[in-house]
Amino acid sequence: MLGAVETRSVSPVFVGRAEELGTLHDALVRAREGEPQALLIGGEAGVGKTRLVEEFAAAARHRGAVIALGGCVEIGADGLPFAPFSTALRALRRELPGELAAAAAGQEEELARLLPELGESRAGRHDEDGMARLFELTARLLERVTAEHTVVLALEDLHWADASTRHLLSYLLRTLRTGRLVVLATYRSDDIHRRHPLRPLLAELDRLRTIRRLELARFNRDEVCRQVAGILAHEPEPDRVDAIFERSDGNAFFVEELAVAAHEGCRTGLTDSLRDLLLVRVEGLPESAQQVARIVAEGGSTIEHRLLAAVARLAEDDLIEALRGAVNASILAPAPGGDGYRFRHSLVREAVSDDLLPGERSRLNRRYAEALESDPALVPADQRATRLASYWYHAHDAAKALPAVLEASVEARRRHAYSEQLRLLERAMELWDAAPDAVRRTLRPVDYAEVYPPCGCDPATTALRYLDLLAEAAVAGRLCGERERALKITKRALRLLEDEHDPLRAAWFWIQRSRLVQRLARGDGWKEIATAQDLVRGLPASEVHAEVLATVAHWSMLRLPGPEALTAAERAVEYARMVGADEIEYNARLTLGGLMVEAGQIEAGLAHMYDVRDEVVTRGLAAVVGRSHVNLPSTLEGIGRSEDSVDILREGLRLTCRMGLTESEGWVRGNLAESLISLGRWEEAAESAVSAQRQGQTAAPYGSGASTLAFLALARGEVSEAARHLAEARASYGPHDPMPQHDLPISCLTIAVAAAQGRLAEARAELARTLESGFPLGTQRYAWPLLLQAATAEADARALPAARDGREQVLDGILSAVKRLTTHAPVWLAHEQWVRAELHRAEGRSTPDTWSEVVTAFEPLSRPYDLARVRYRLAESLLTCAGEDERERATELLRLAHTVARHLGARPLADAATALGRRARLPLTPATRPGPAPADPAEALGLTSRERDVLRLVAAGHTNRRIAQELFISPKTASVHVSNILGKLGVSGRGEAAAVAHRLGLFRAEMLMPGPAG
Repeated sequence: MLGAVETRSVSPVFVGRAEELGTLHDALVRAREGEPQALLIGGEAGVGKTRLVEEFAAAARHRGAVIALGGCVEIGADGLPFAPFSTALRALRRELPGELAAAAAGQEEELARLLPELGESRAGRHDEDGMARLFELTARLLERVTAEHTVVLALEDLHWADASTRHLLSYLLRTLRTGRLVVLATYRSDDIHRRHPLRPLLAELDRLRTIRRLELARFNRDEVCRQVAGILAHEPEPDRVDAIFERSDGNAFFVEELAVAAHEGCRTGLTDSLRDLLLVRVEGLPESAQQVARIVAEGGSTIEHRLLAAVARLAEDDLIEALRGAVNASILAPAPGGDGYRFRHSLVREAVSDDLLPGERSRLNRRYAEALESDPALVPADQRATRLASYWYHAHDAAKALPAVLEASVEARRRHAYSEQLRLLERAMELWDAAPDAVRRTLRPVDYAEVYPPCGCDPATTALRYLDLLAEAAVAGRLCGERERALKITKRALRLLEDEHDPLRAAWFWIQRSRLVQRLARGDGWKEIATAQDLVRGLPASEVHAEVLATVAHWSMLRLPGPEALTAAERAVEYARMVGADEIEYNARLTLGGLMVEAGQIEAGLAHMYDVRDEVVTRGLAAVVGRSHVNLPSTLEGIGRSEDSVDILREGLRLTCRMGLTESEGWVRGNLAESLISLGRWEEAAESAVSAQRQGQTAAPYGSGASTLAFLALARGEVSEAARHLAEARASYGPHDPMPQHDLPISCLTIAVAAAQGRLAEARAELARTLESGFPLGTQRYAWPLLLQAATAEADARALPAARDGREQVLDGILSAVKRLTTHAPVWLAHEQWVRAELHRAEGRSTPDTWSEVVTAFEPLSRPYDLARVRYRLAESLLTCAGEDERERATELLRLAHTVARHLGARPLADAATALGRRARLPLTPATRPGPAPADPAEALGLTSRERDVLRLVAAGHTNRRIAQELFISPKTASVHVSNILGKLGVSGRGEAAAVAHRLGLFRAEMLMPGPAG
């Protein structure tokens, strides 16, 4: 290598940029306080972006910050996937090896896609969460490393960034919330034309208020004078400054070049084109140095010394002498890390590269490729495949380029760089016909293709087909978000398959097309799925056949559950087991379990789902881990087992966060909000709903969160806010792909909001539309609340004259639907009784016995809001229909309902209870007796002796069944006591009740010790 060399054109004086440097230092101060900072630095080529970053980095390092610098690497017109992040993380690992290892612990296989030094990346099926998972884990890694250390992450030359790098940067800048981190990114603003791929990212980042943009202006005359003085080491003549300023127009790099040219007596530089000016000093070098400069210009942004030596084919001494001359002339500079060379400024590199003849360029690329093939260790392992593919492609050798490009596409897929994989596959398609048949016959699917399953063929001996490339490209396009391109690829493949009898491959492409149609909001995808199903019908078991059946079952579970869906799920499980397609089997078993529960086989279906959850967690199958922690708790909530659902969802949050399953996390939070509402934990539910909206990458989690917030707003009397959230939910789901799990809750909320706003006709119209469509099998969890809302609206409007017309028809429609719905879970049996009670109220024949049955049905269900509502109705019925002897019972019921309503913030229910109590002259708080306060807090709370016993066991963590065994009562009676206790304590759950008992010291510690397991 060279050792110390002297450069002449860089000014030792840092000129201007005081305001920009101040902004960067301010960002560093904020970052050190734990507030991540992000800055984009733009400016034309040569304006001084790199120099500004270098000055700031030196100052930040002096203040104790760790600098992690990464540059986007250009090879010809190609960019290396994730190159700046890989380089920066490598620098971070050198500076903080222990901290980075600790931060990556447990996720080394995934993070190795960015930093291969961490280990081998995991193989397996690629899914749409893969890239998001990698991005989330990278964000977590940076947050952990920067929890104790201030880090400056500087990414240069963003205009050369590959798509995967742009996507990762966008993700980090949108999601990083903690850590002592400054993220800088520089780009050439004059390169960002209207169709430049960086332009949309800049527009997106402009909308984020957390990101600051610095646009570097050119120097004014005074700054140019100071720069020239620094270069020349003396004050320049005014006329020379004027000439340089006029010619350079204040561009810092051109000022340097013109100053050196003038100092060396080269007056040409002041009159000819700037491009000629950039070349004139190169042409002044010895021929061997010029040759080396041309080789470096064509090789990429940075060239390793050993690779350069292999391509230059000069004697070692001659090469060193040529390099020393180029470095002394400030044409080349040692690369960061000291193992190679790069042009001191990319403008010079571009000028030298543009000056190459076409044949010369092809020859140099061939020499690079041959050198790299002879010794792959000449370049870093994570760059080898991409660089070799680029060199052979630009050498215009299709026979060599095709396998190299395919190998690079495999490497891009392994790193989840699907955008680069798609670009490389499209390049392979371009080369396919140009490559000799003999070369194509040697290519094997086992080496280059993985998305289309073998299906009876031996991938080690079967030749790679053009259709295999189309299959890989279609999936890569879907995974990187280029769905339009992917859709065009599937259409091209299906046109080619029209002339072939290959039903399995055609079915596979139809399934891909279905997914794309759904993602592009062009339909529900059933037409495509049905076509695939027809193609595989009657064929023997295969992985494609299993996937088609699993897709049919899953689609039907969401949109049209029933016996056919159940049969498809059973066959999908069977076929997947026969061919060893584990992930397809697990997904099909989850679908099968859910369908079985909806069909009434509750325990058997849940057993399937629990088994899948346990197995995929043990095996670490990330995609199915996410789905199992969404579907299982959703199914549990659907049968009223909200506490079990919350337990699994809490574990799901831990797993999805740890595994970086961002999309699944959004679903988990949305489902958690729903279960928390059922349990009366409304504040937590609201937080979870907002998190679901923020976390979800697709519309469904956002819509779910909006629906939850609409329900809460309505229950709290905030009708306008509920209408706003309802509109958000409706817009999120859209009209293109109707699903009962979306549409029925939206209809229920629509009826509720319309009724709350006094628009009964609109509520009835929405109900009529829903009843006309009917309730598909398995949708009772959504149908019962809707029918209840409609019946309640009719009962509440009974006294309105305008509501009389059409009421009988509406009530008949509701009753008819009630008779058709299943009630195989206690929660839906309770809802059936509630709906019938509301129908009776709407007809003016409500009785205490009817409402008493409803209250009894809800008391064991741990649904405090629902219980409070039916208690209120029972109290109302007792006061209306019963005698004086029932006033005490009505008072207690009303107190319990009022207490829960106030605790939840359910203002309409609380106000109604207050108004009823006032009309009936019932005290809603226990009367206070004169005299000293009771010494026993339990007495002050109005707890009976039996309720004290029950509360003691609740505080000890016992279930209702265990309480019943301890006190020799039935579990149902224990549940009633627990419900009464929650009401008297003004809490909504067992945990809160236990906390109150502990806080008030109601029981001695030894009294709370659990006994033998019951």
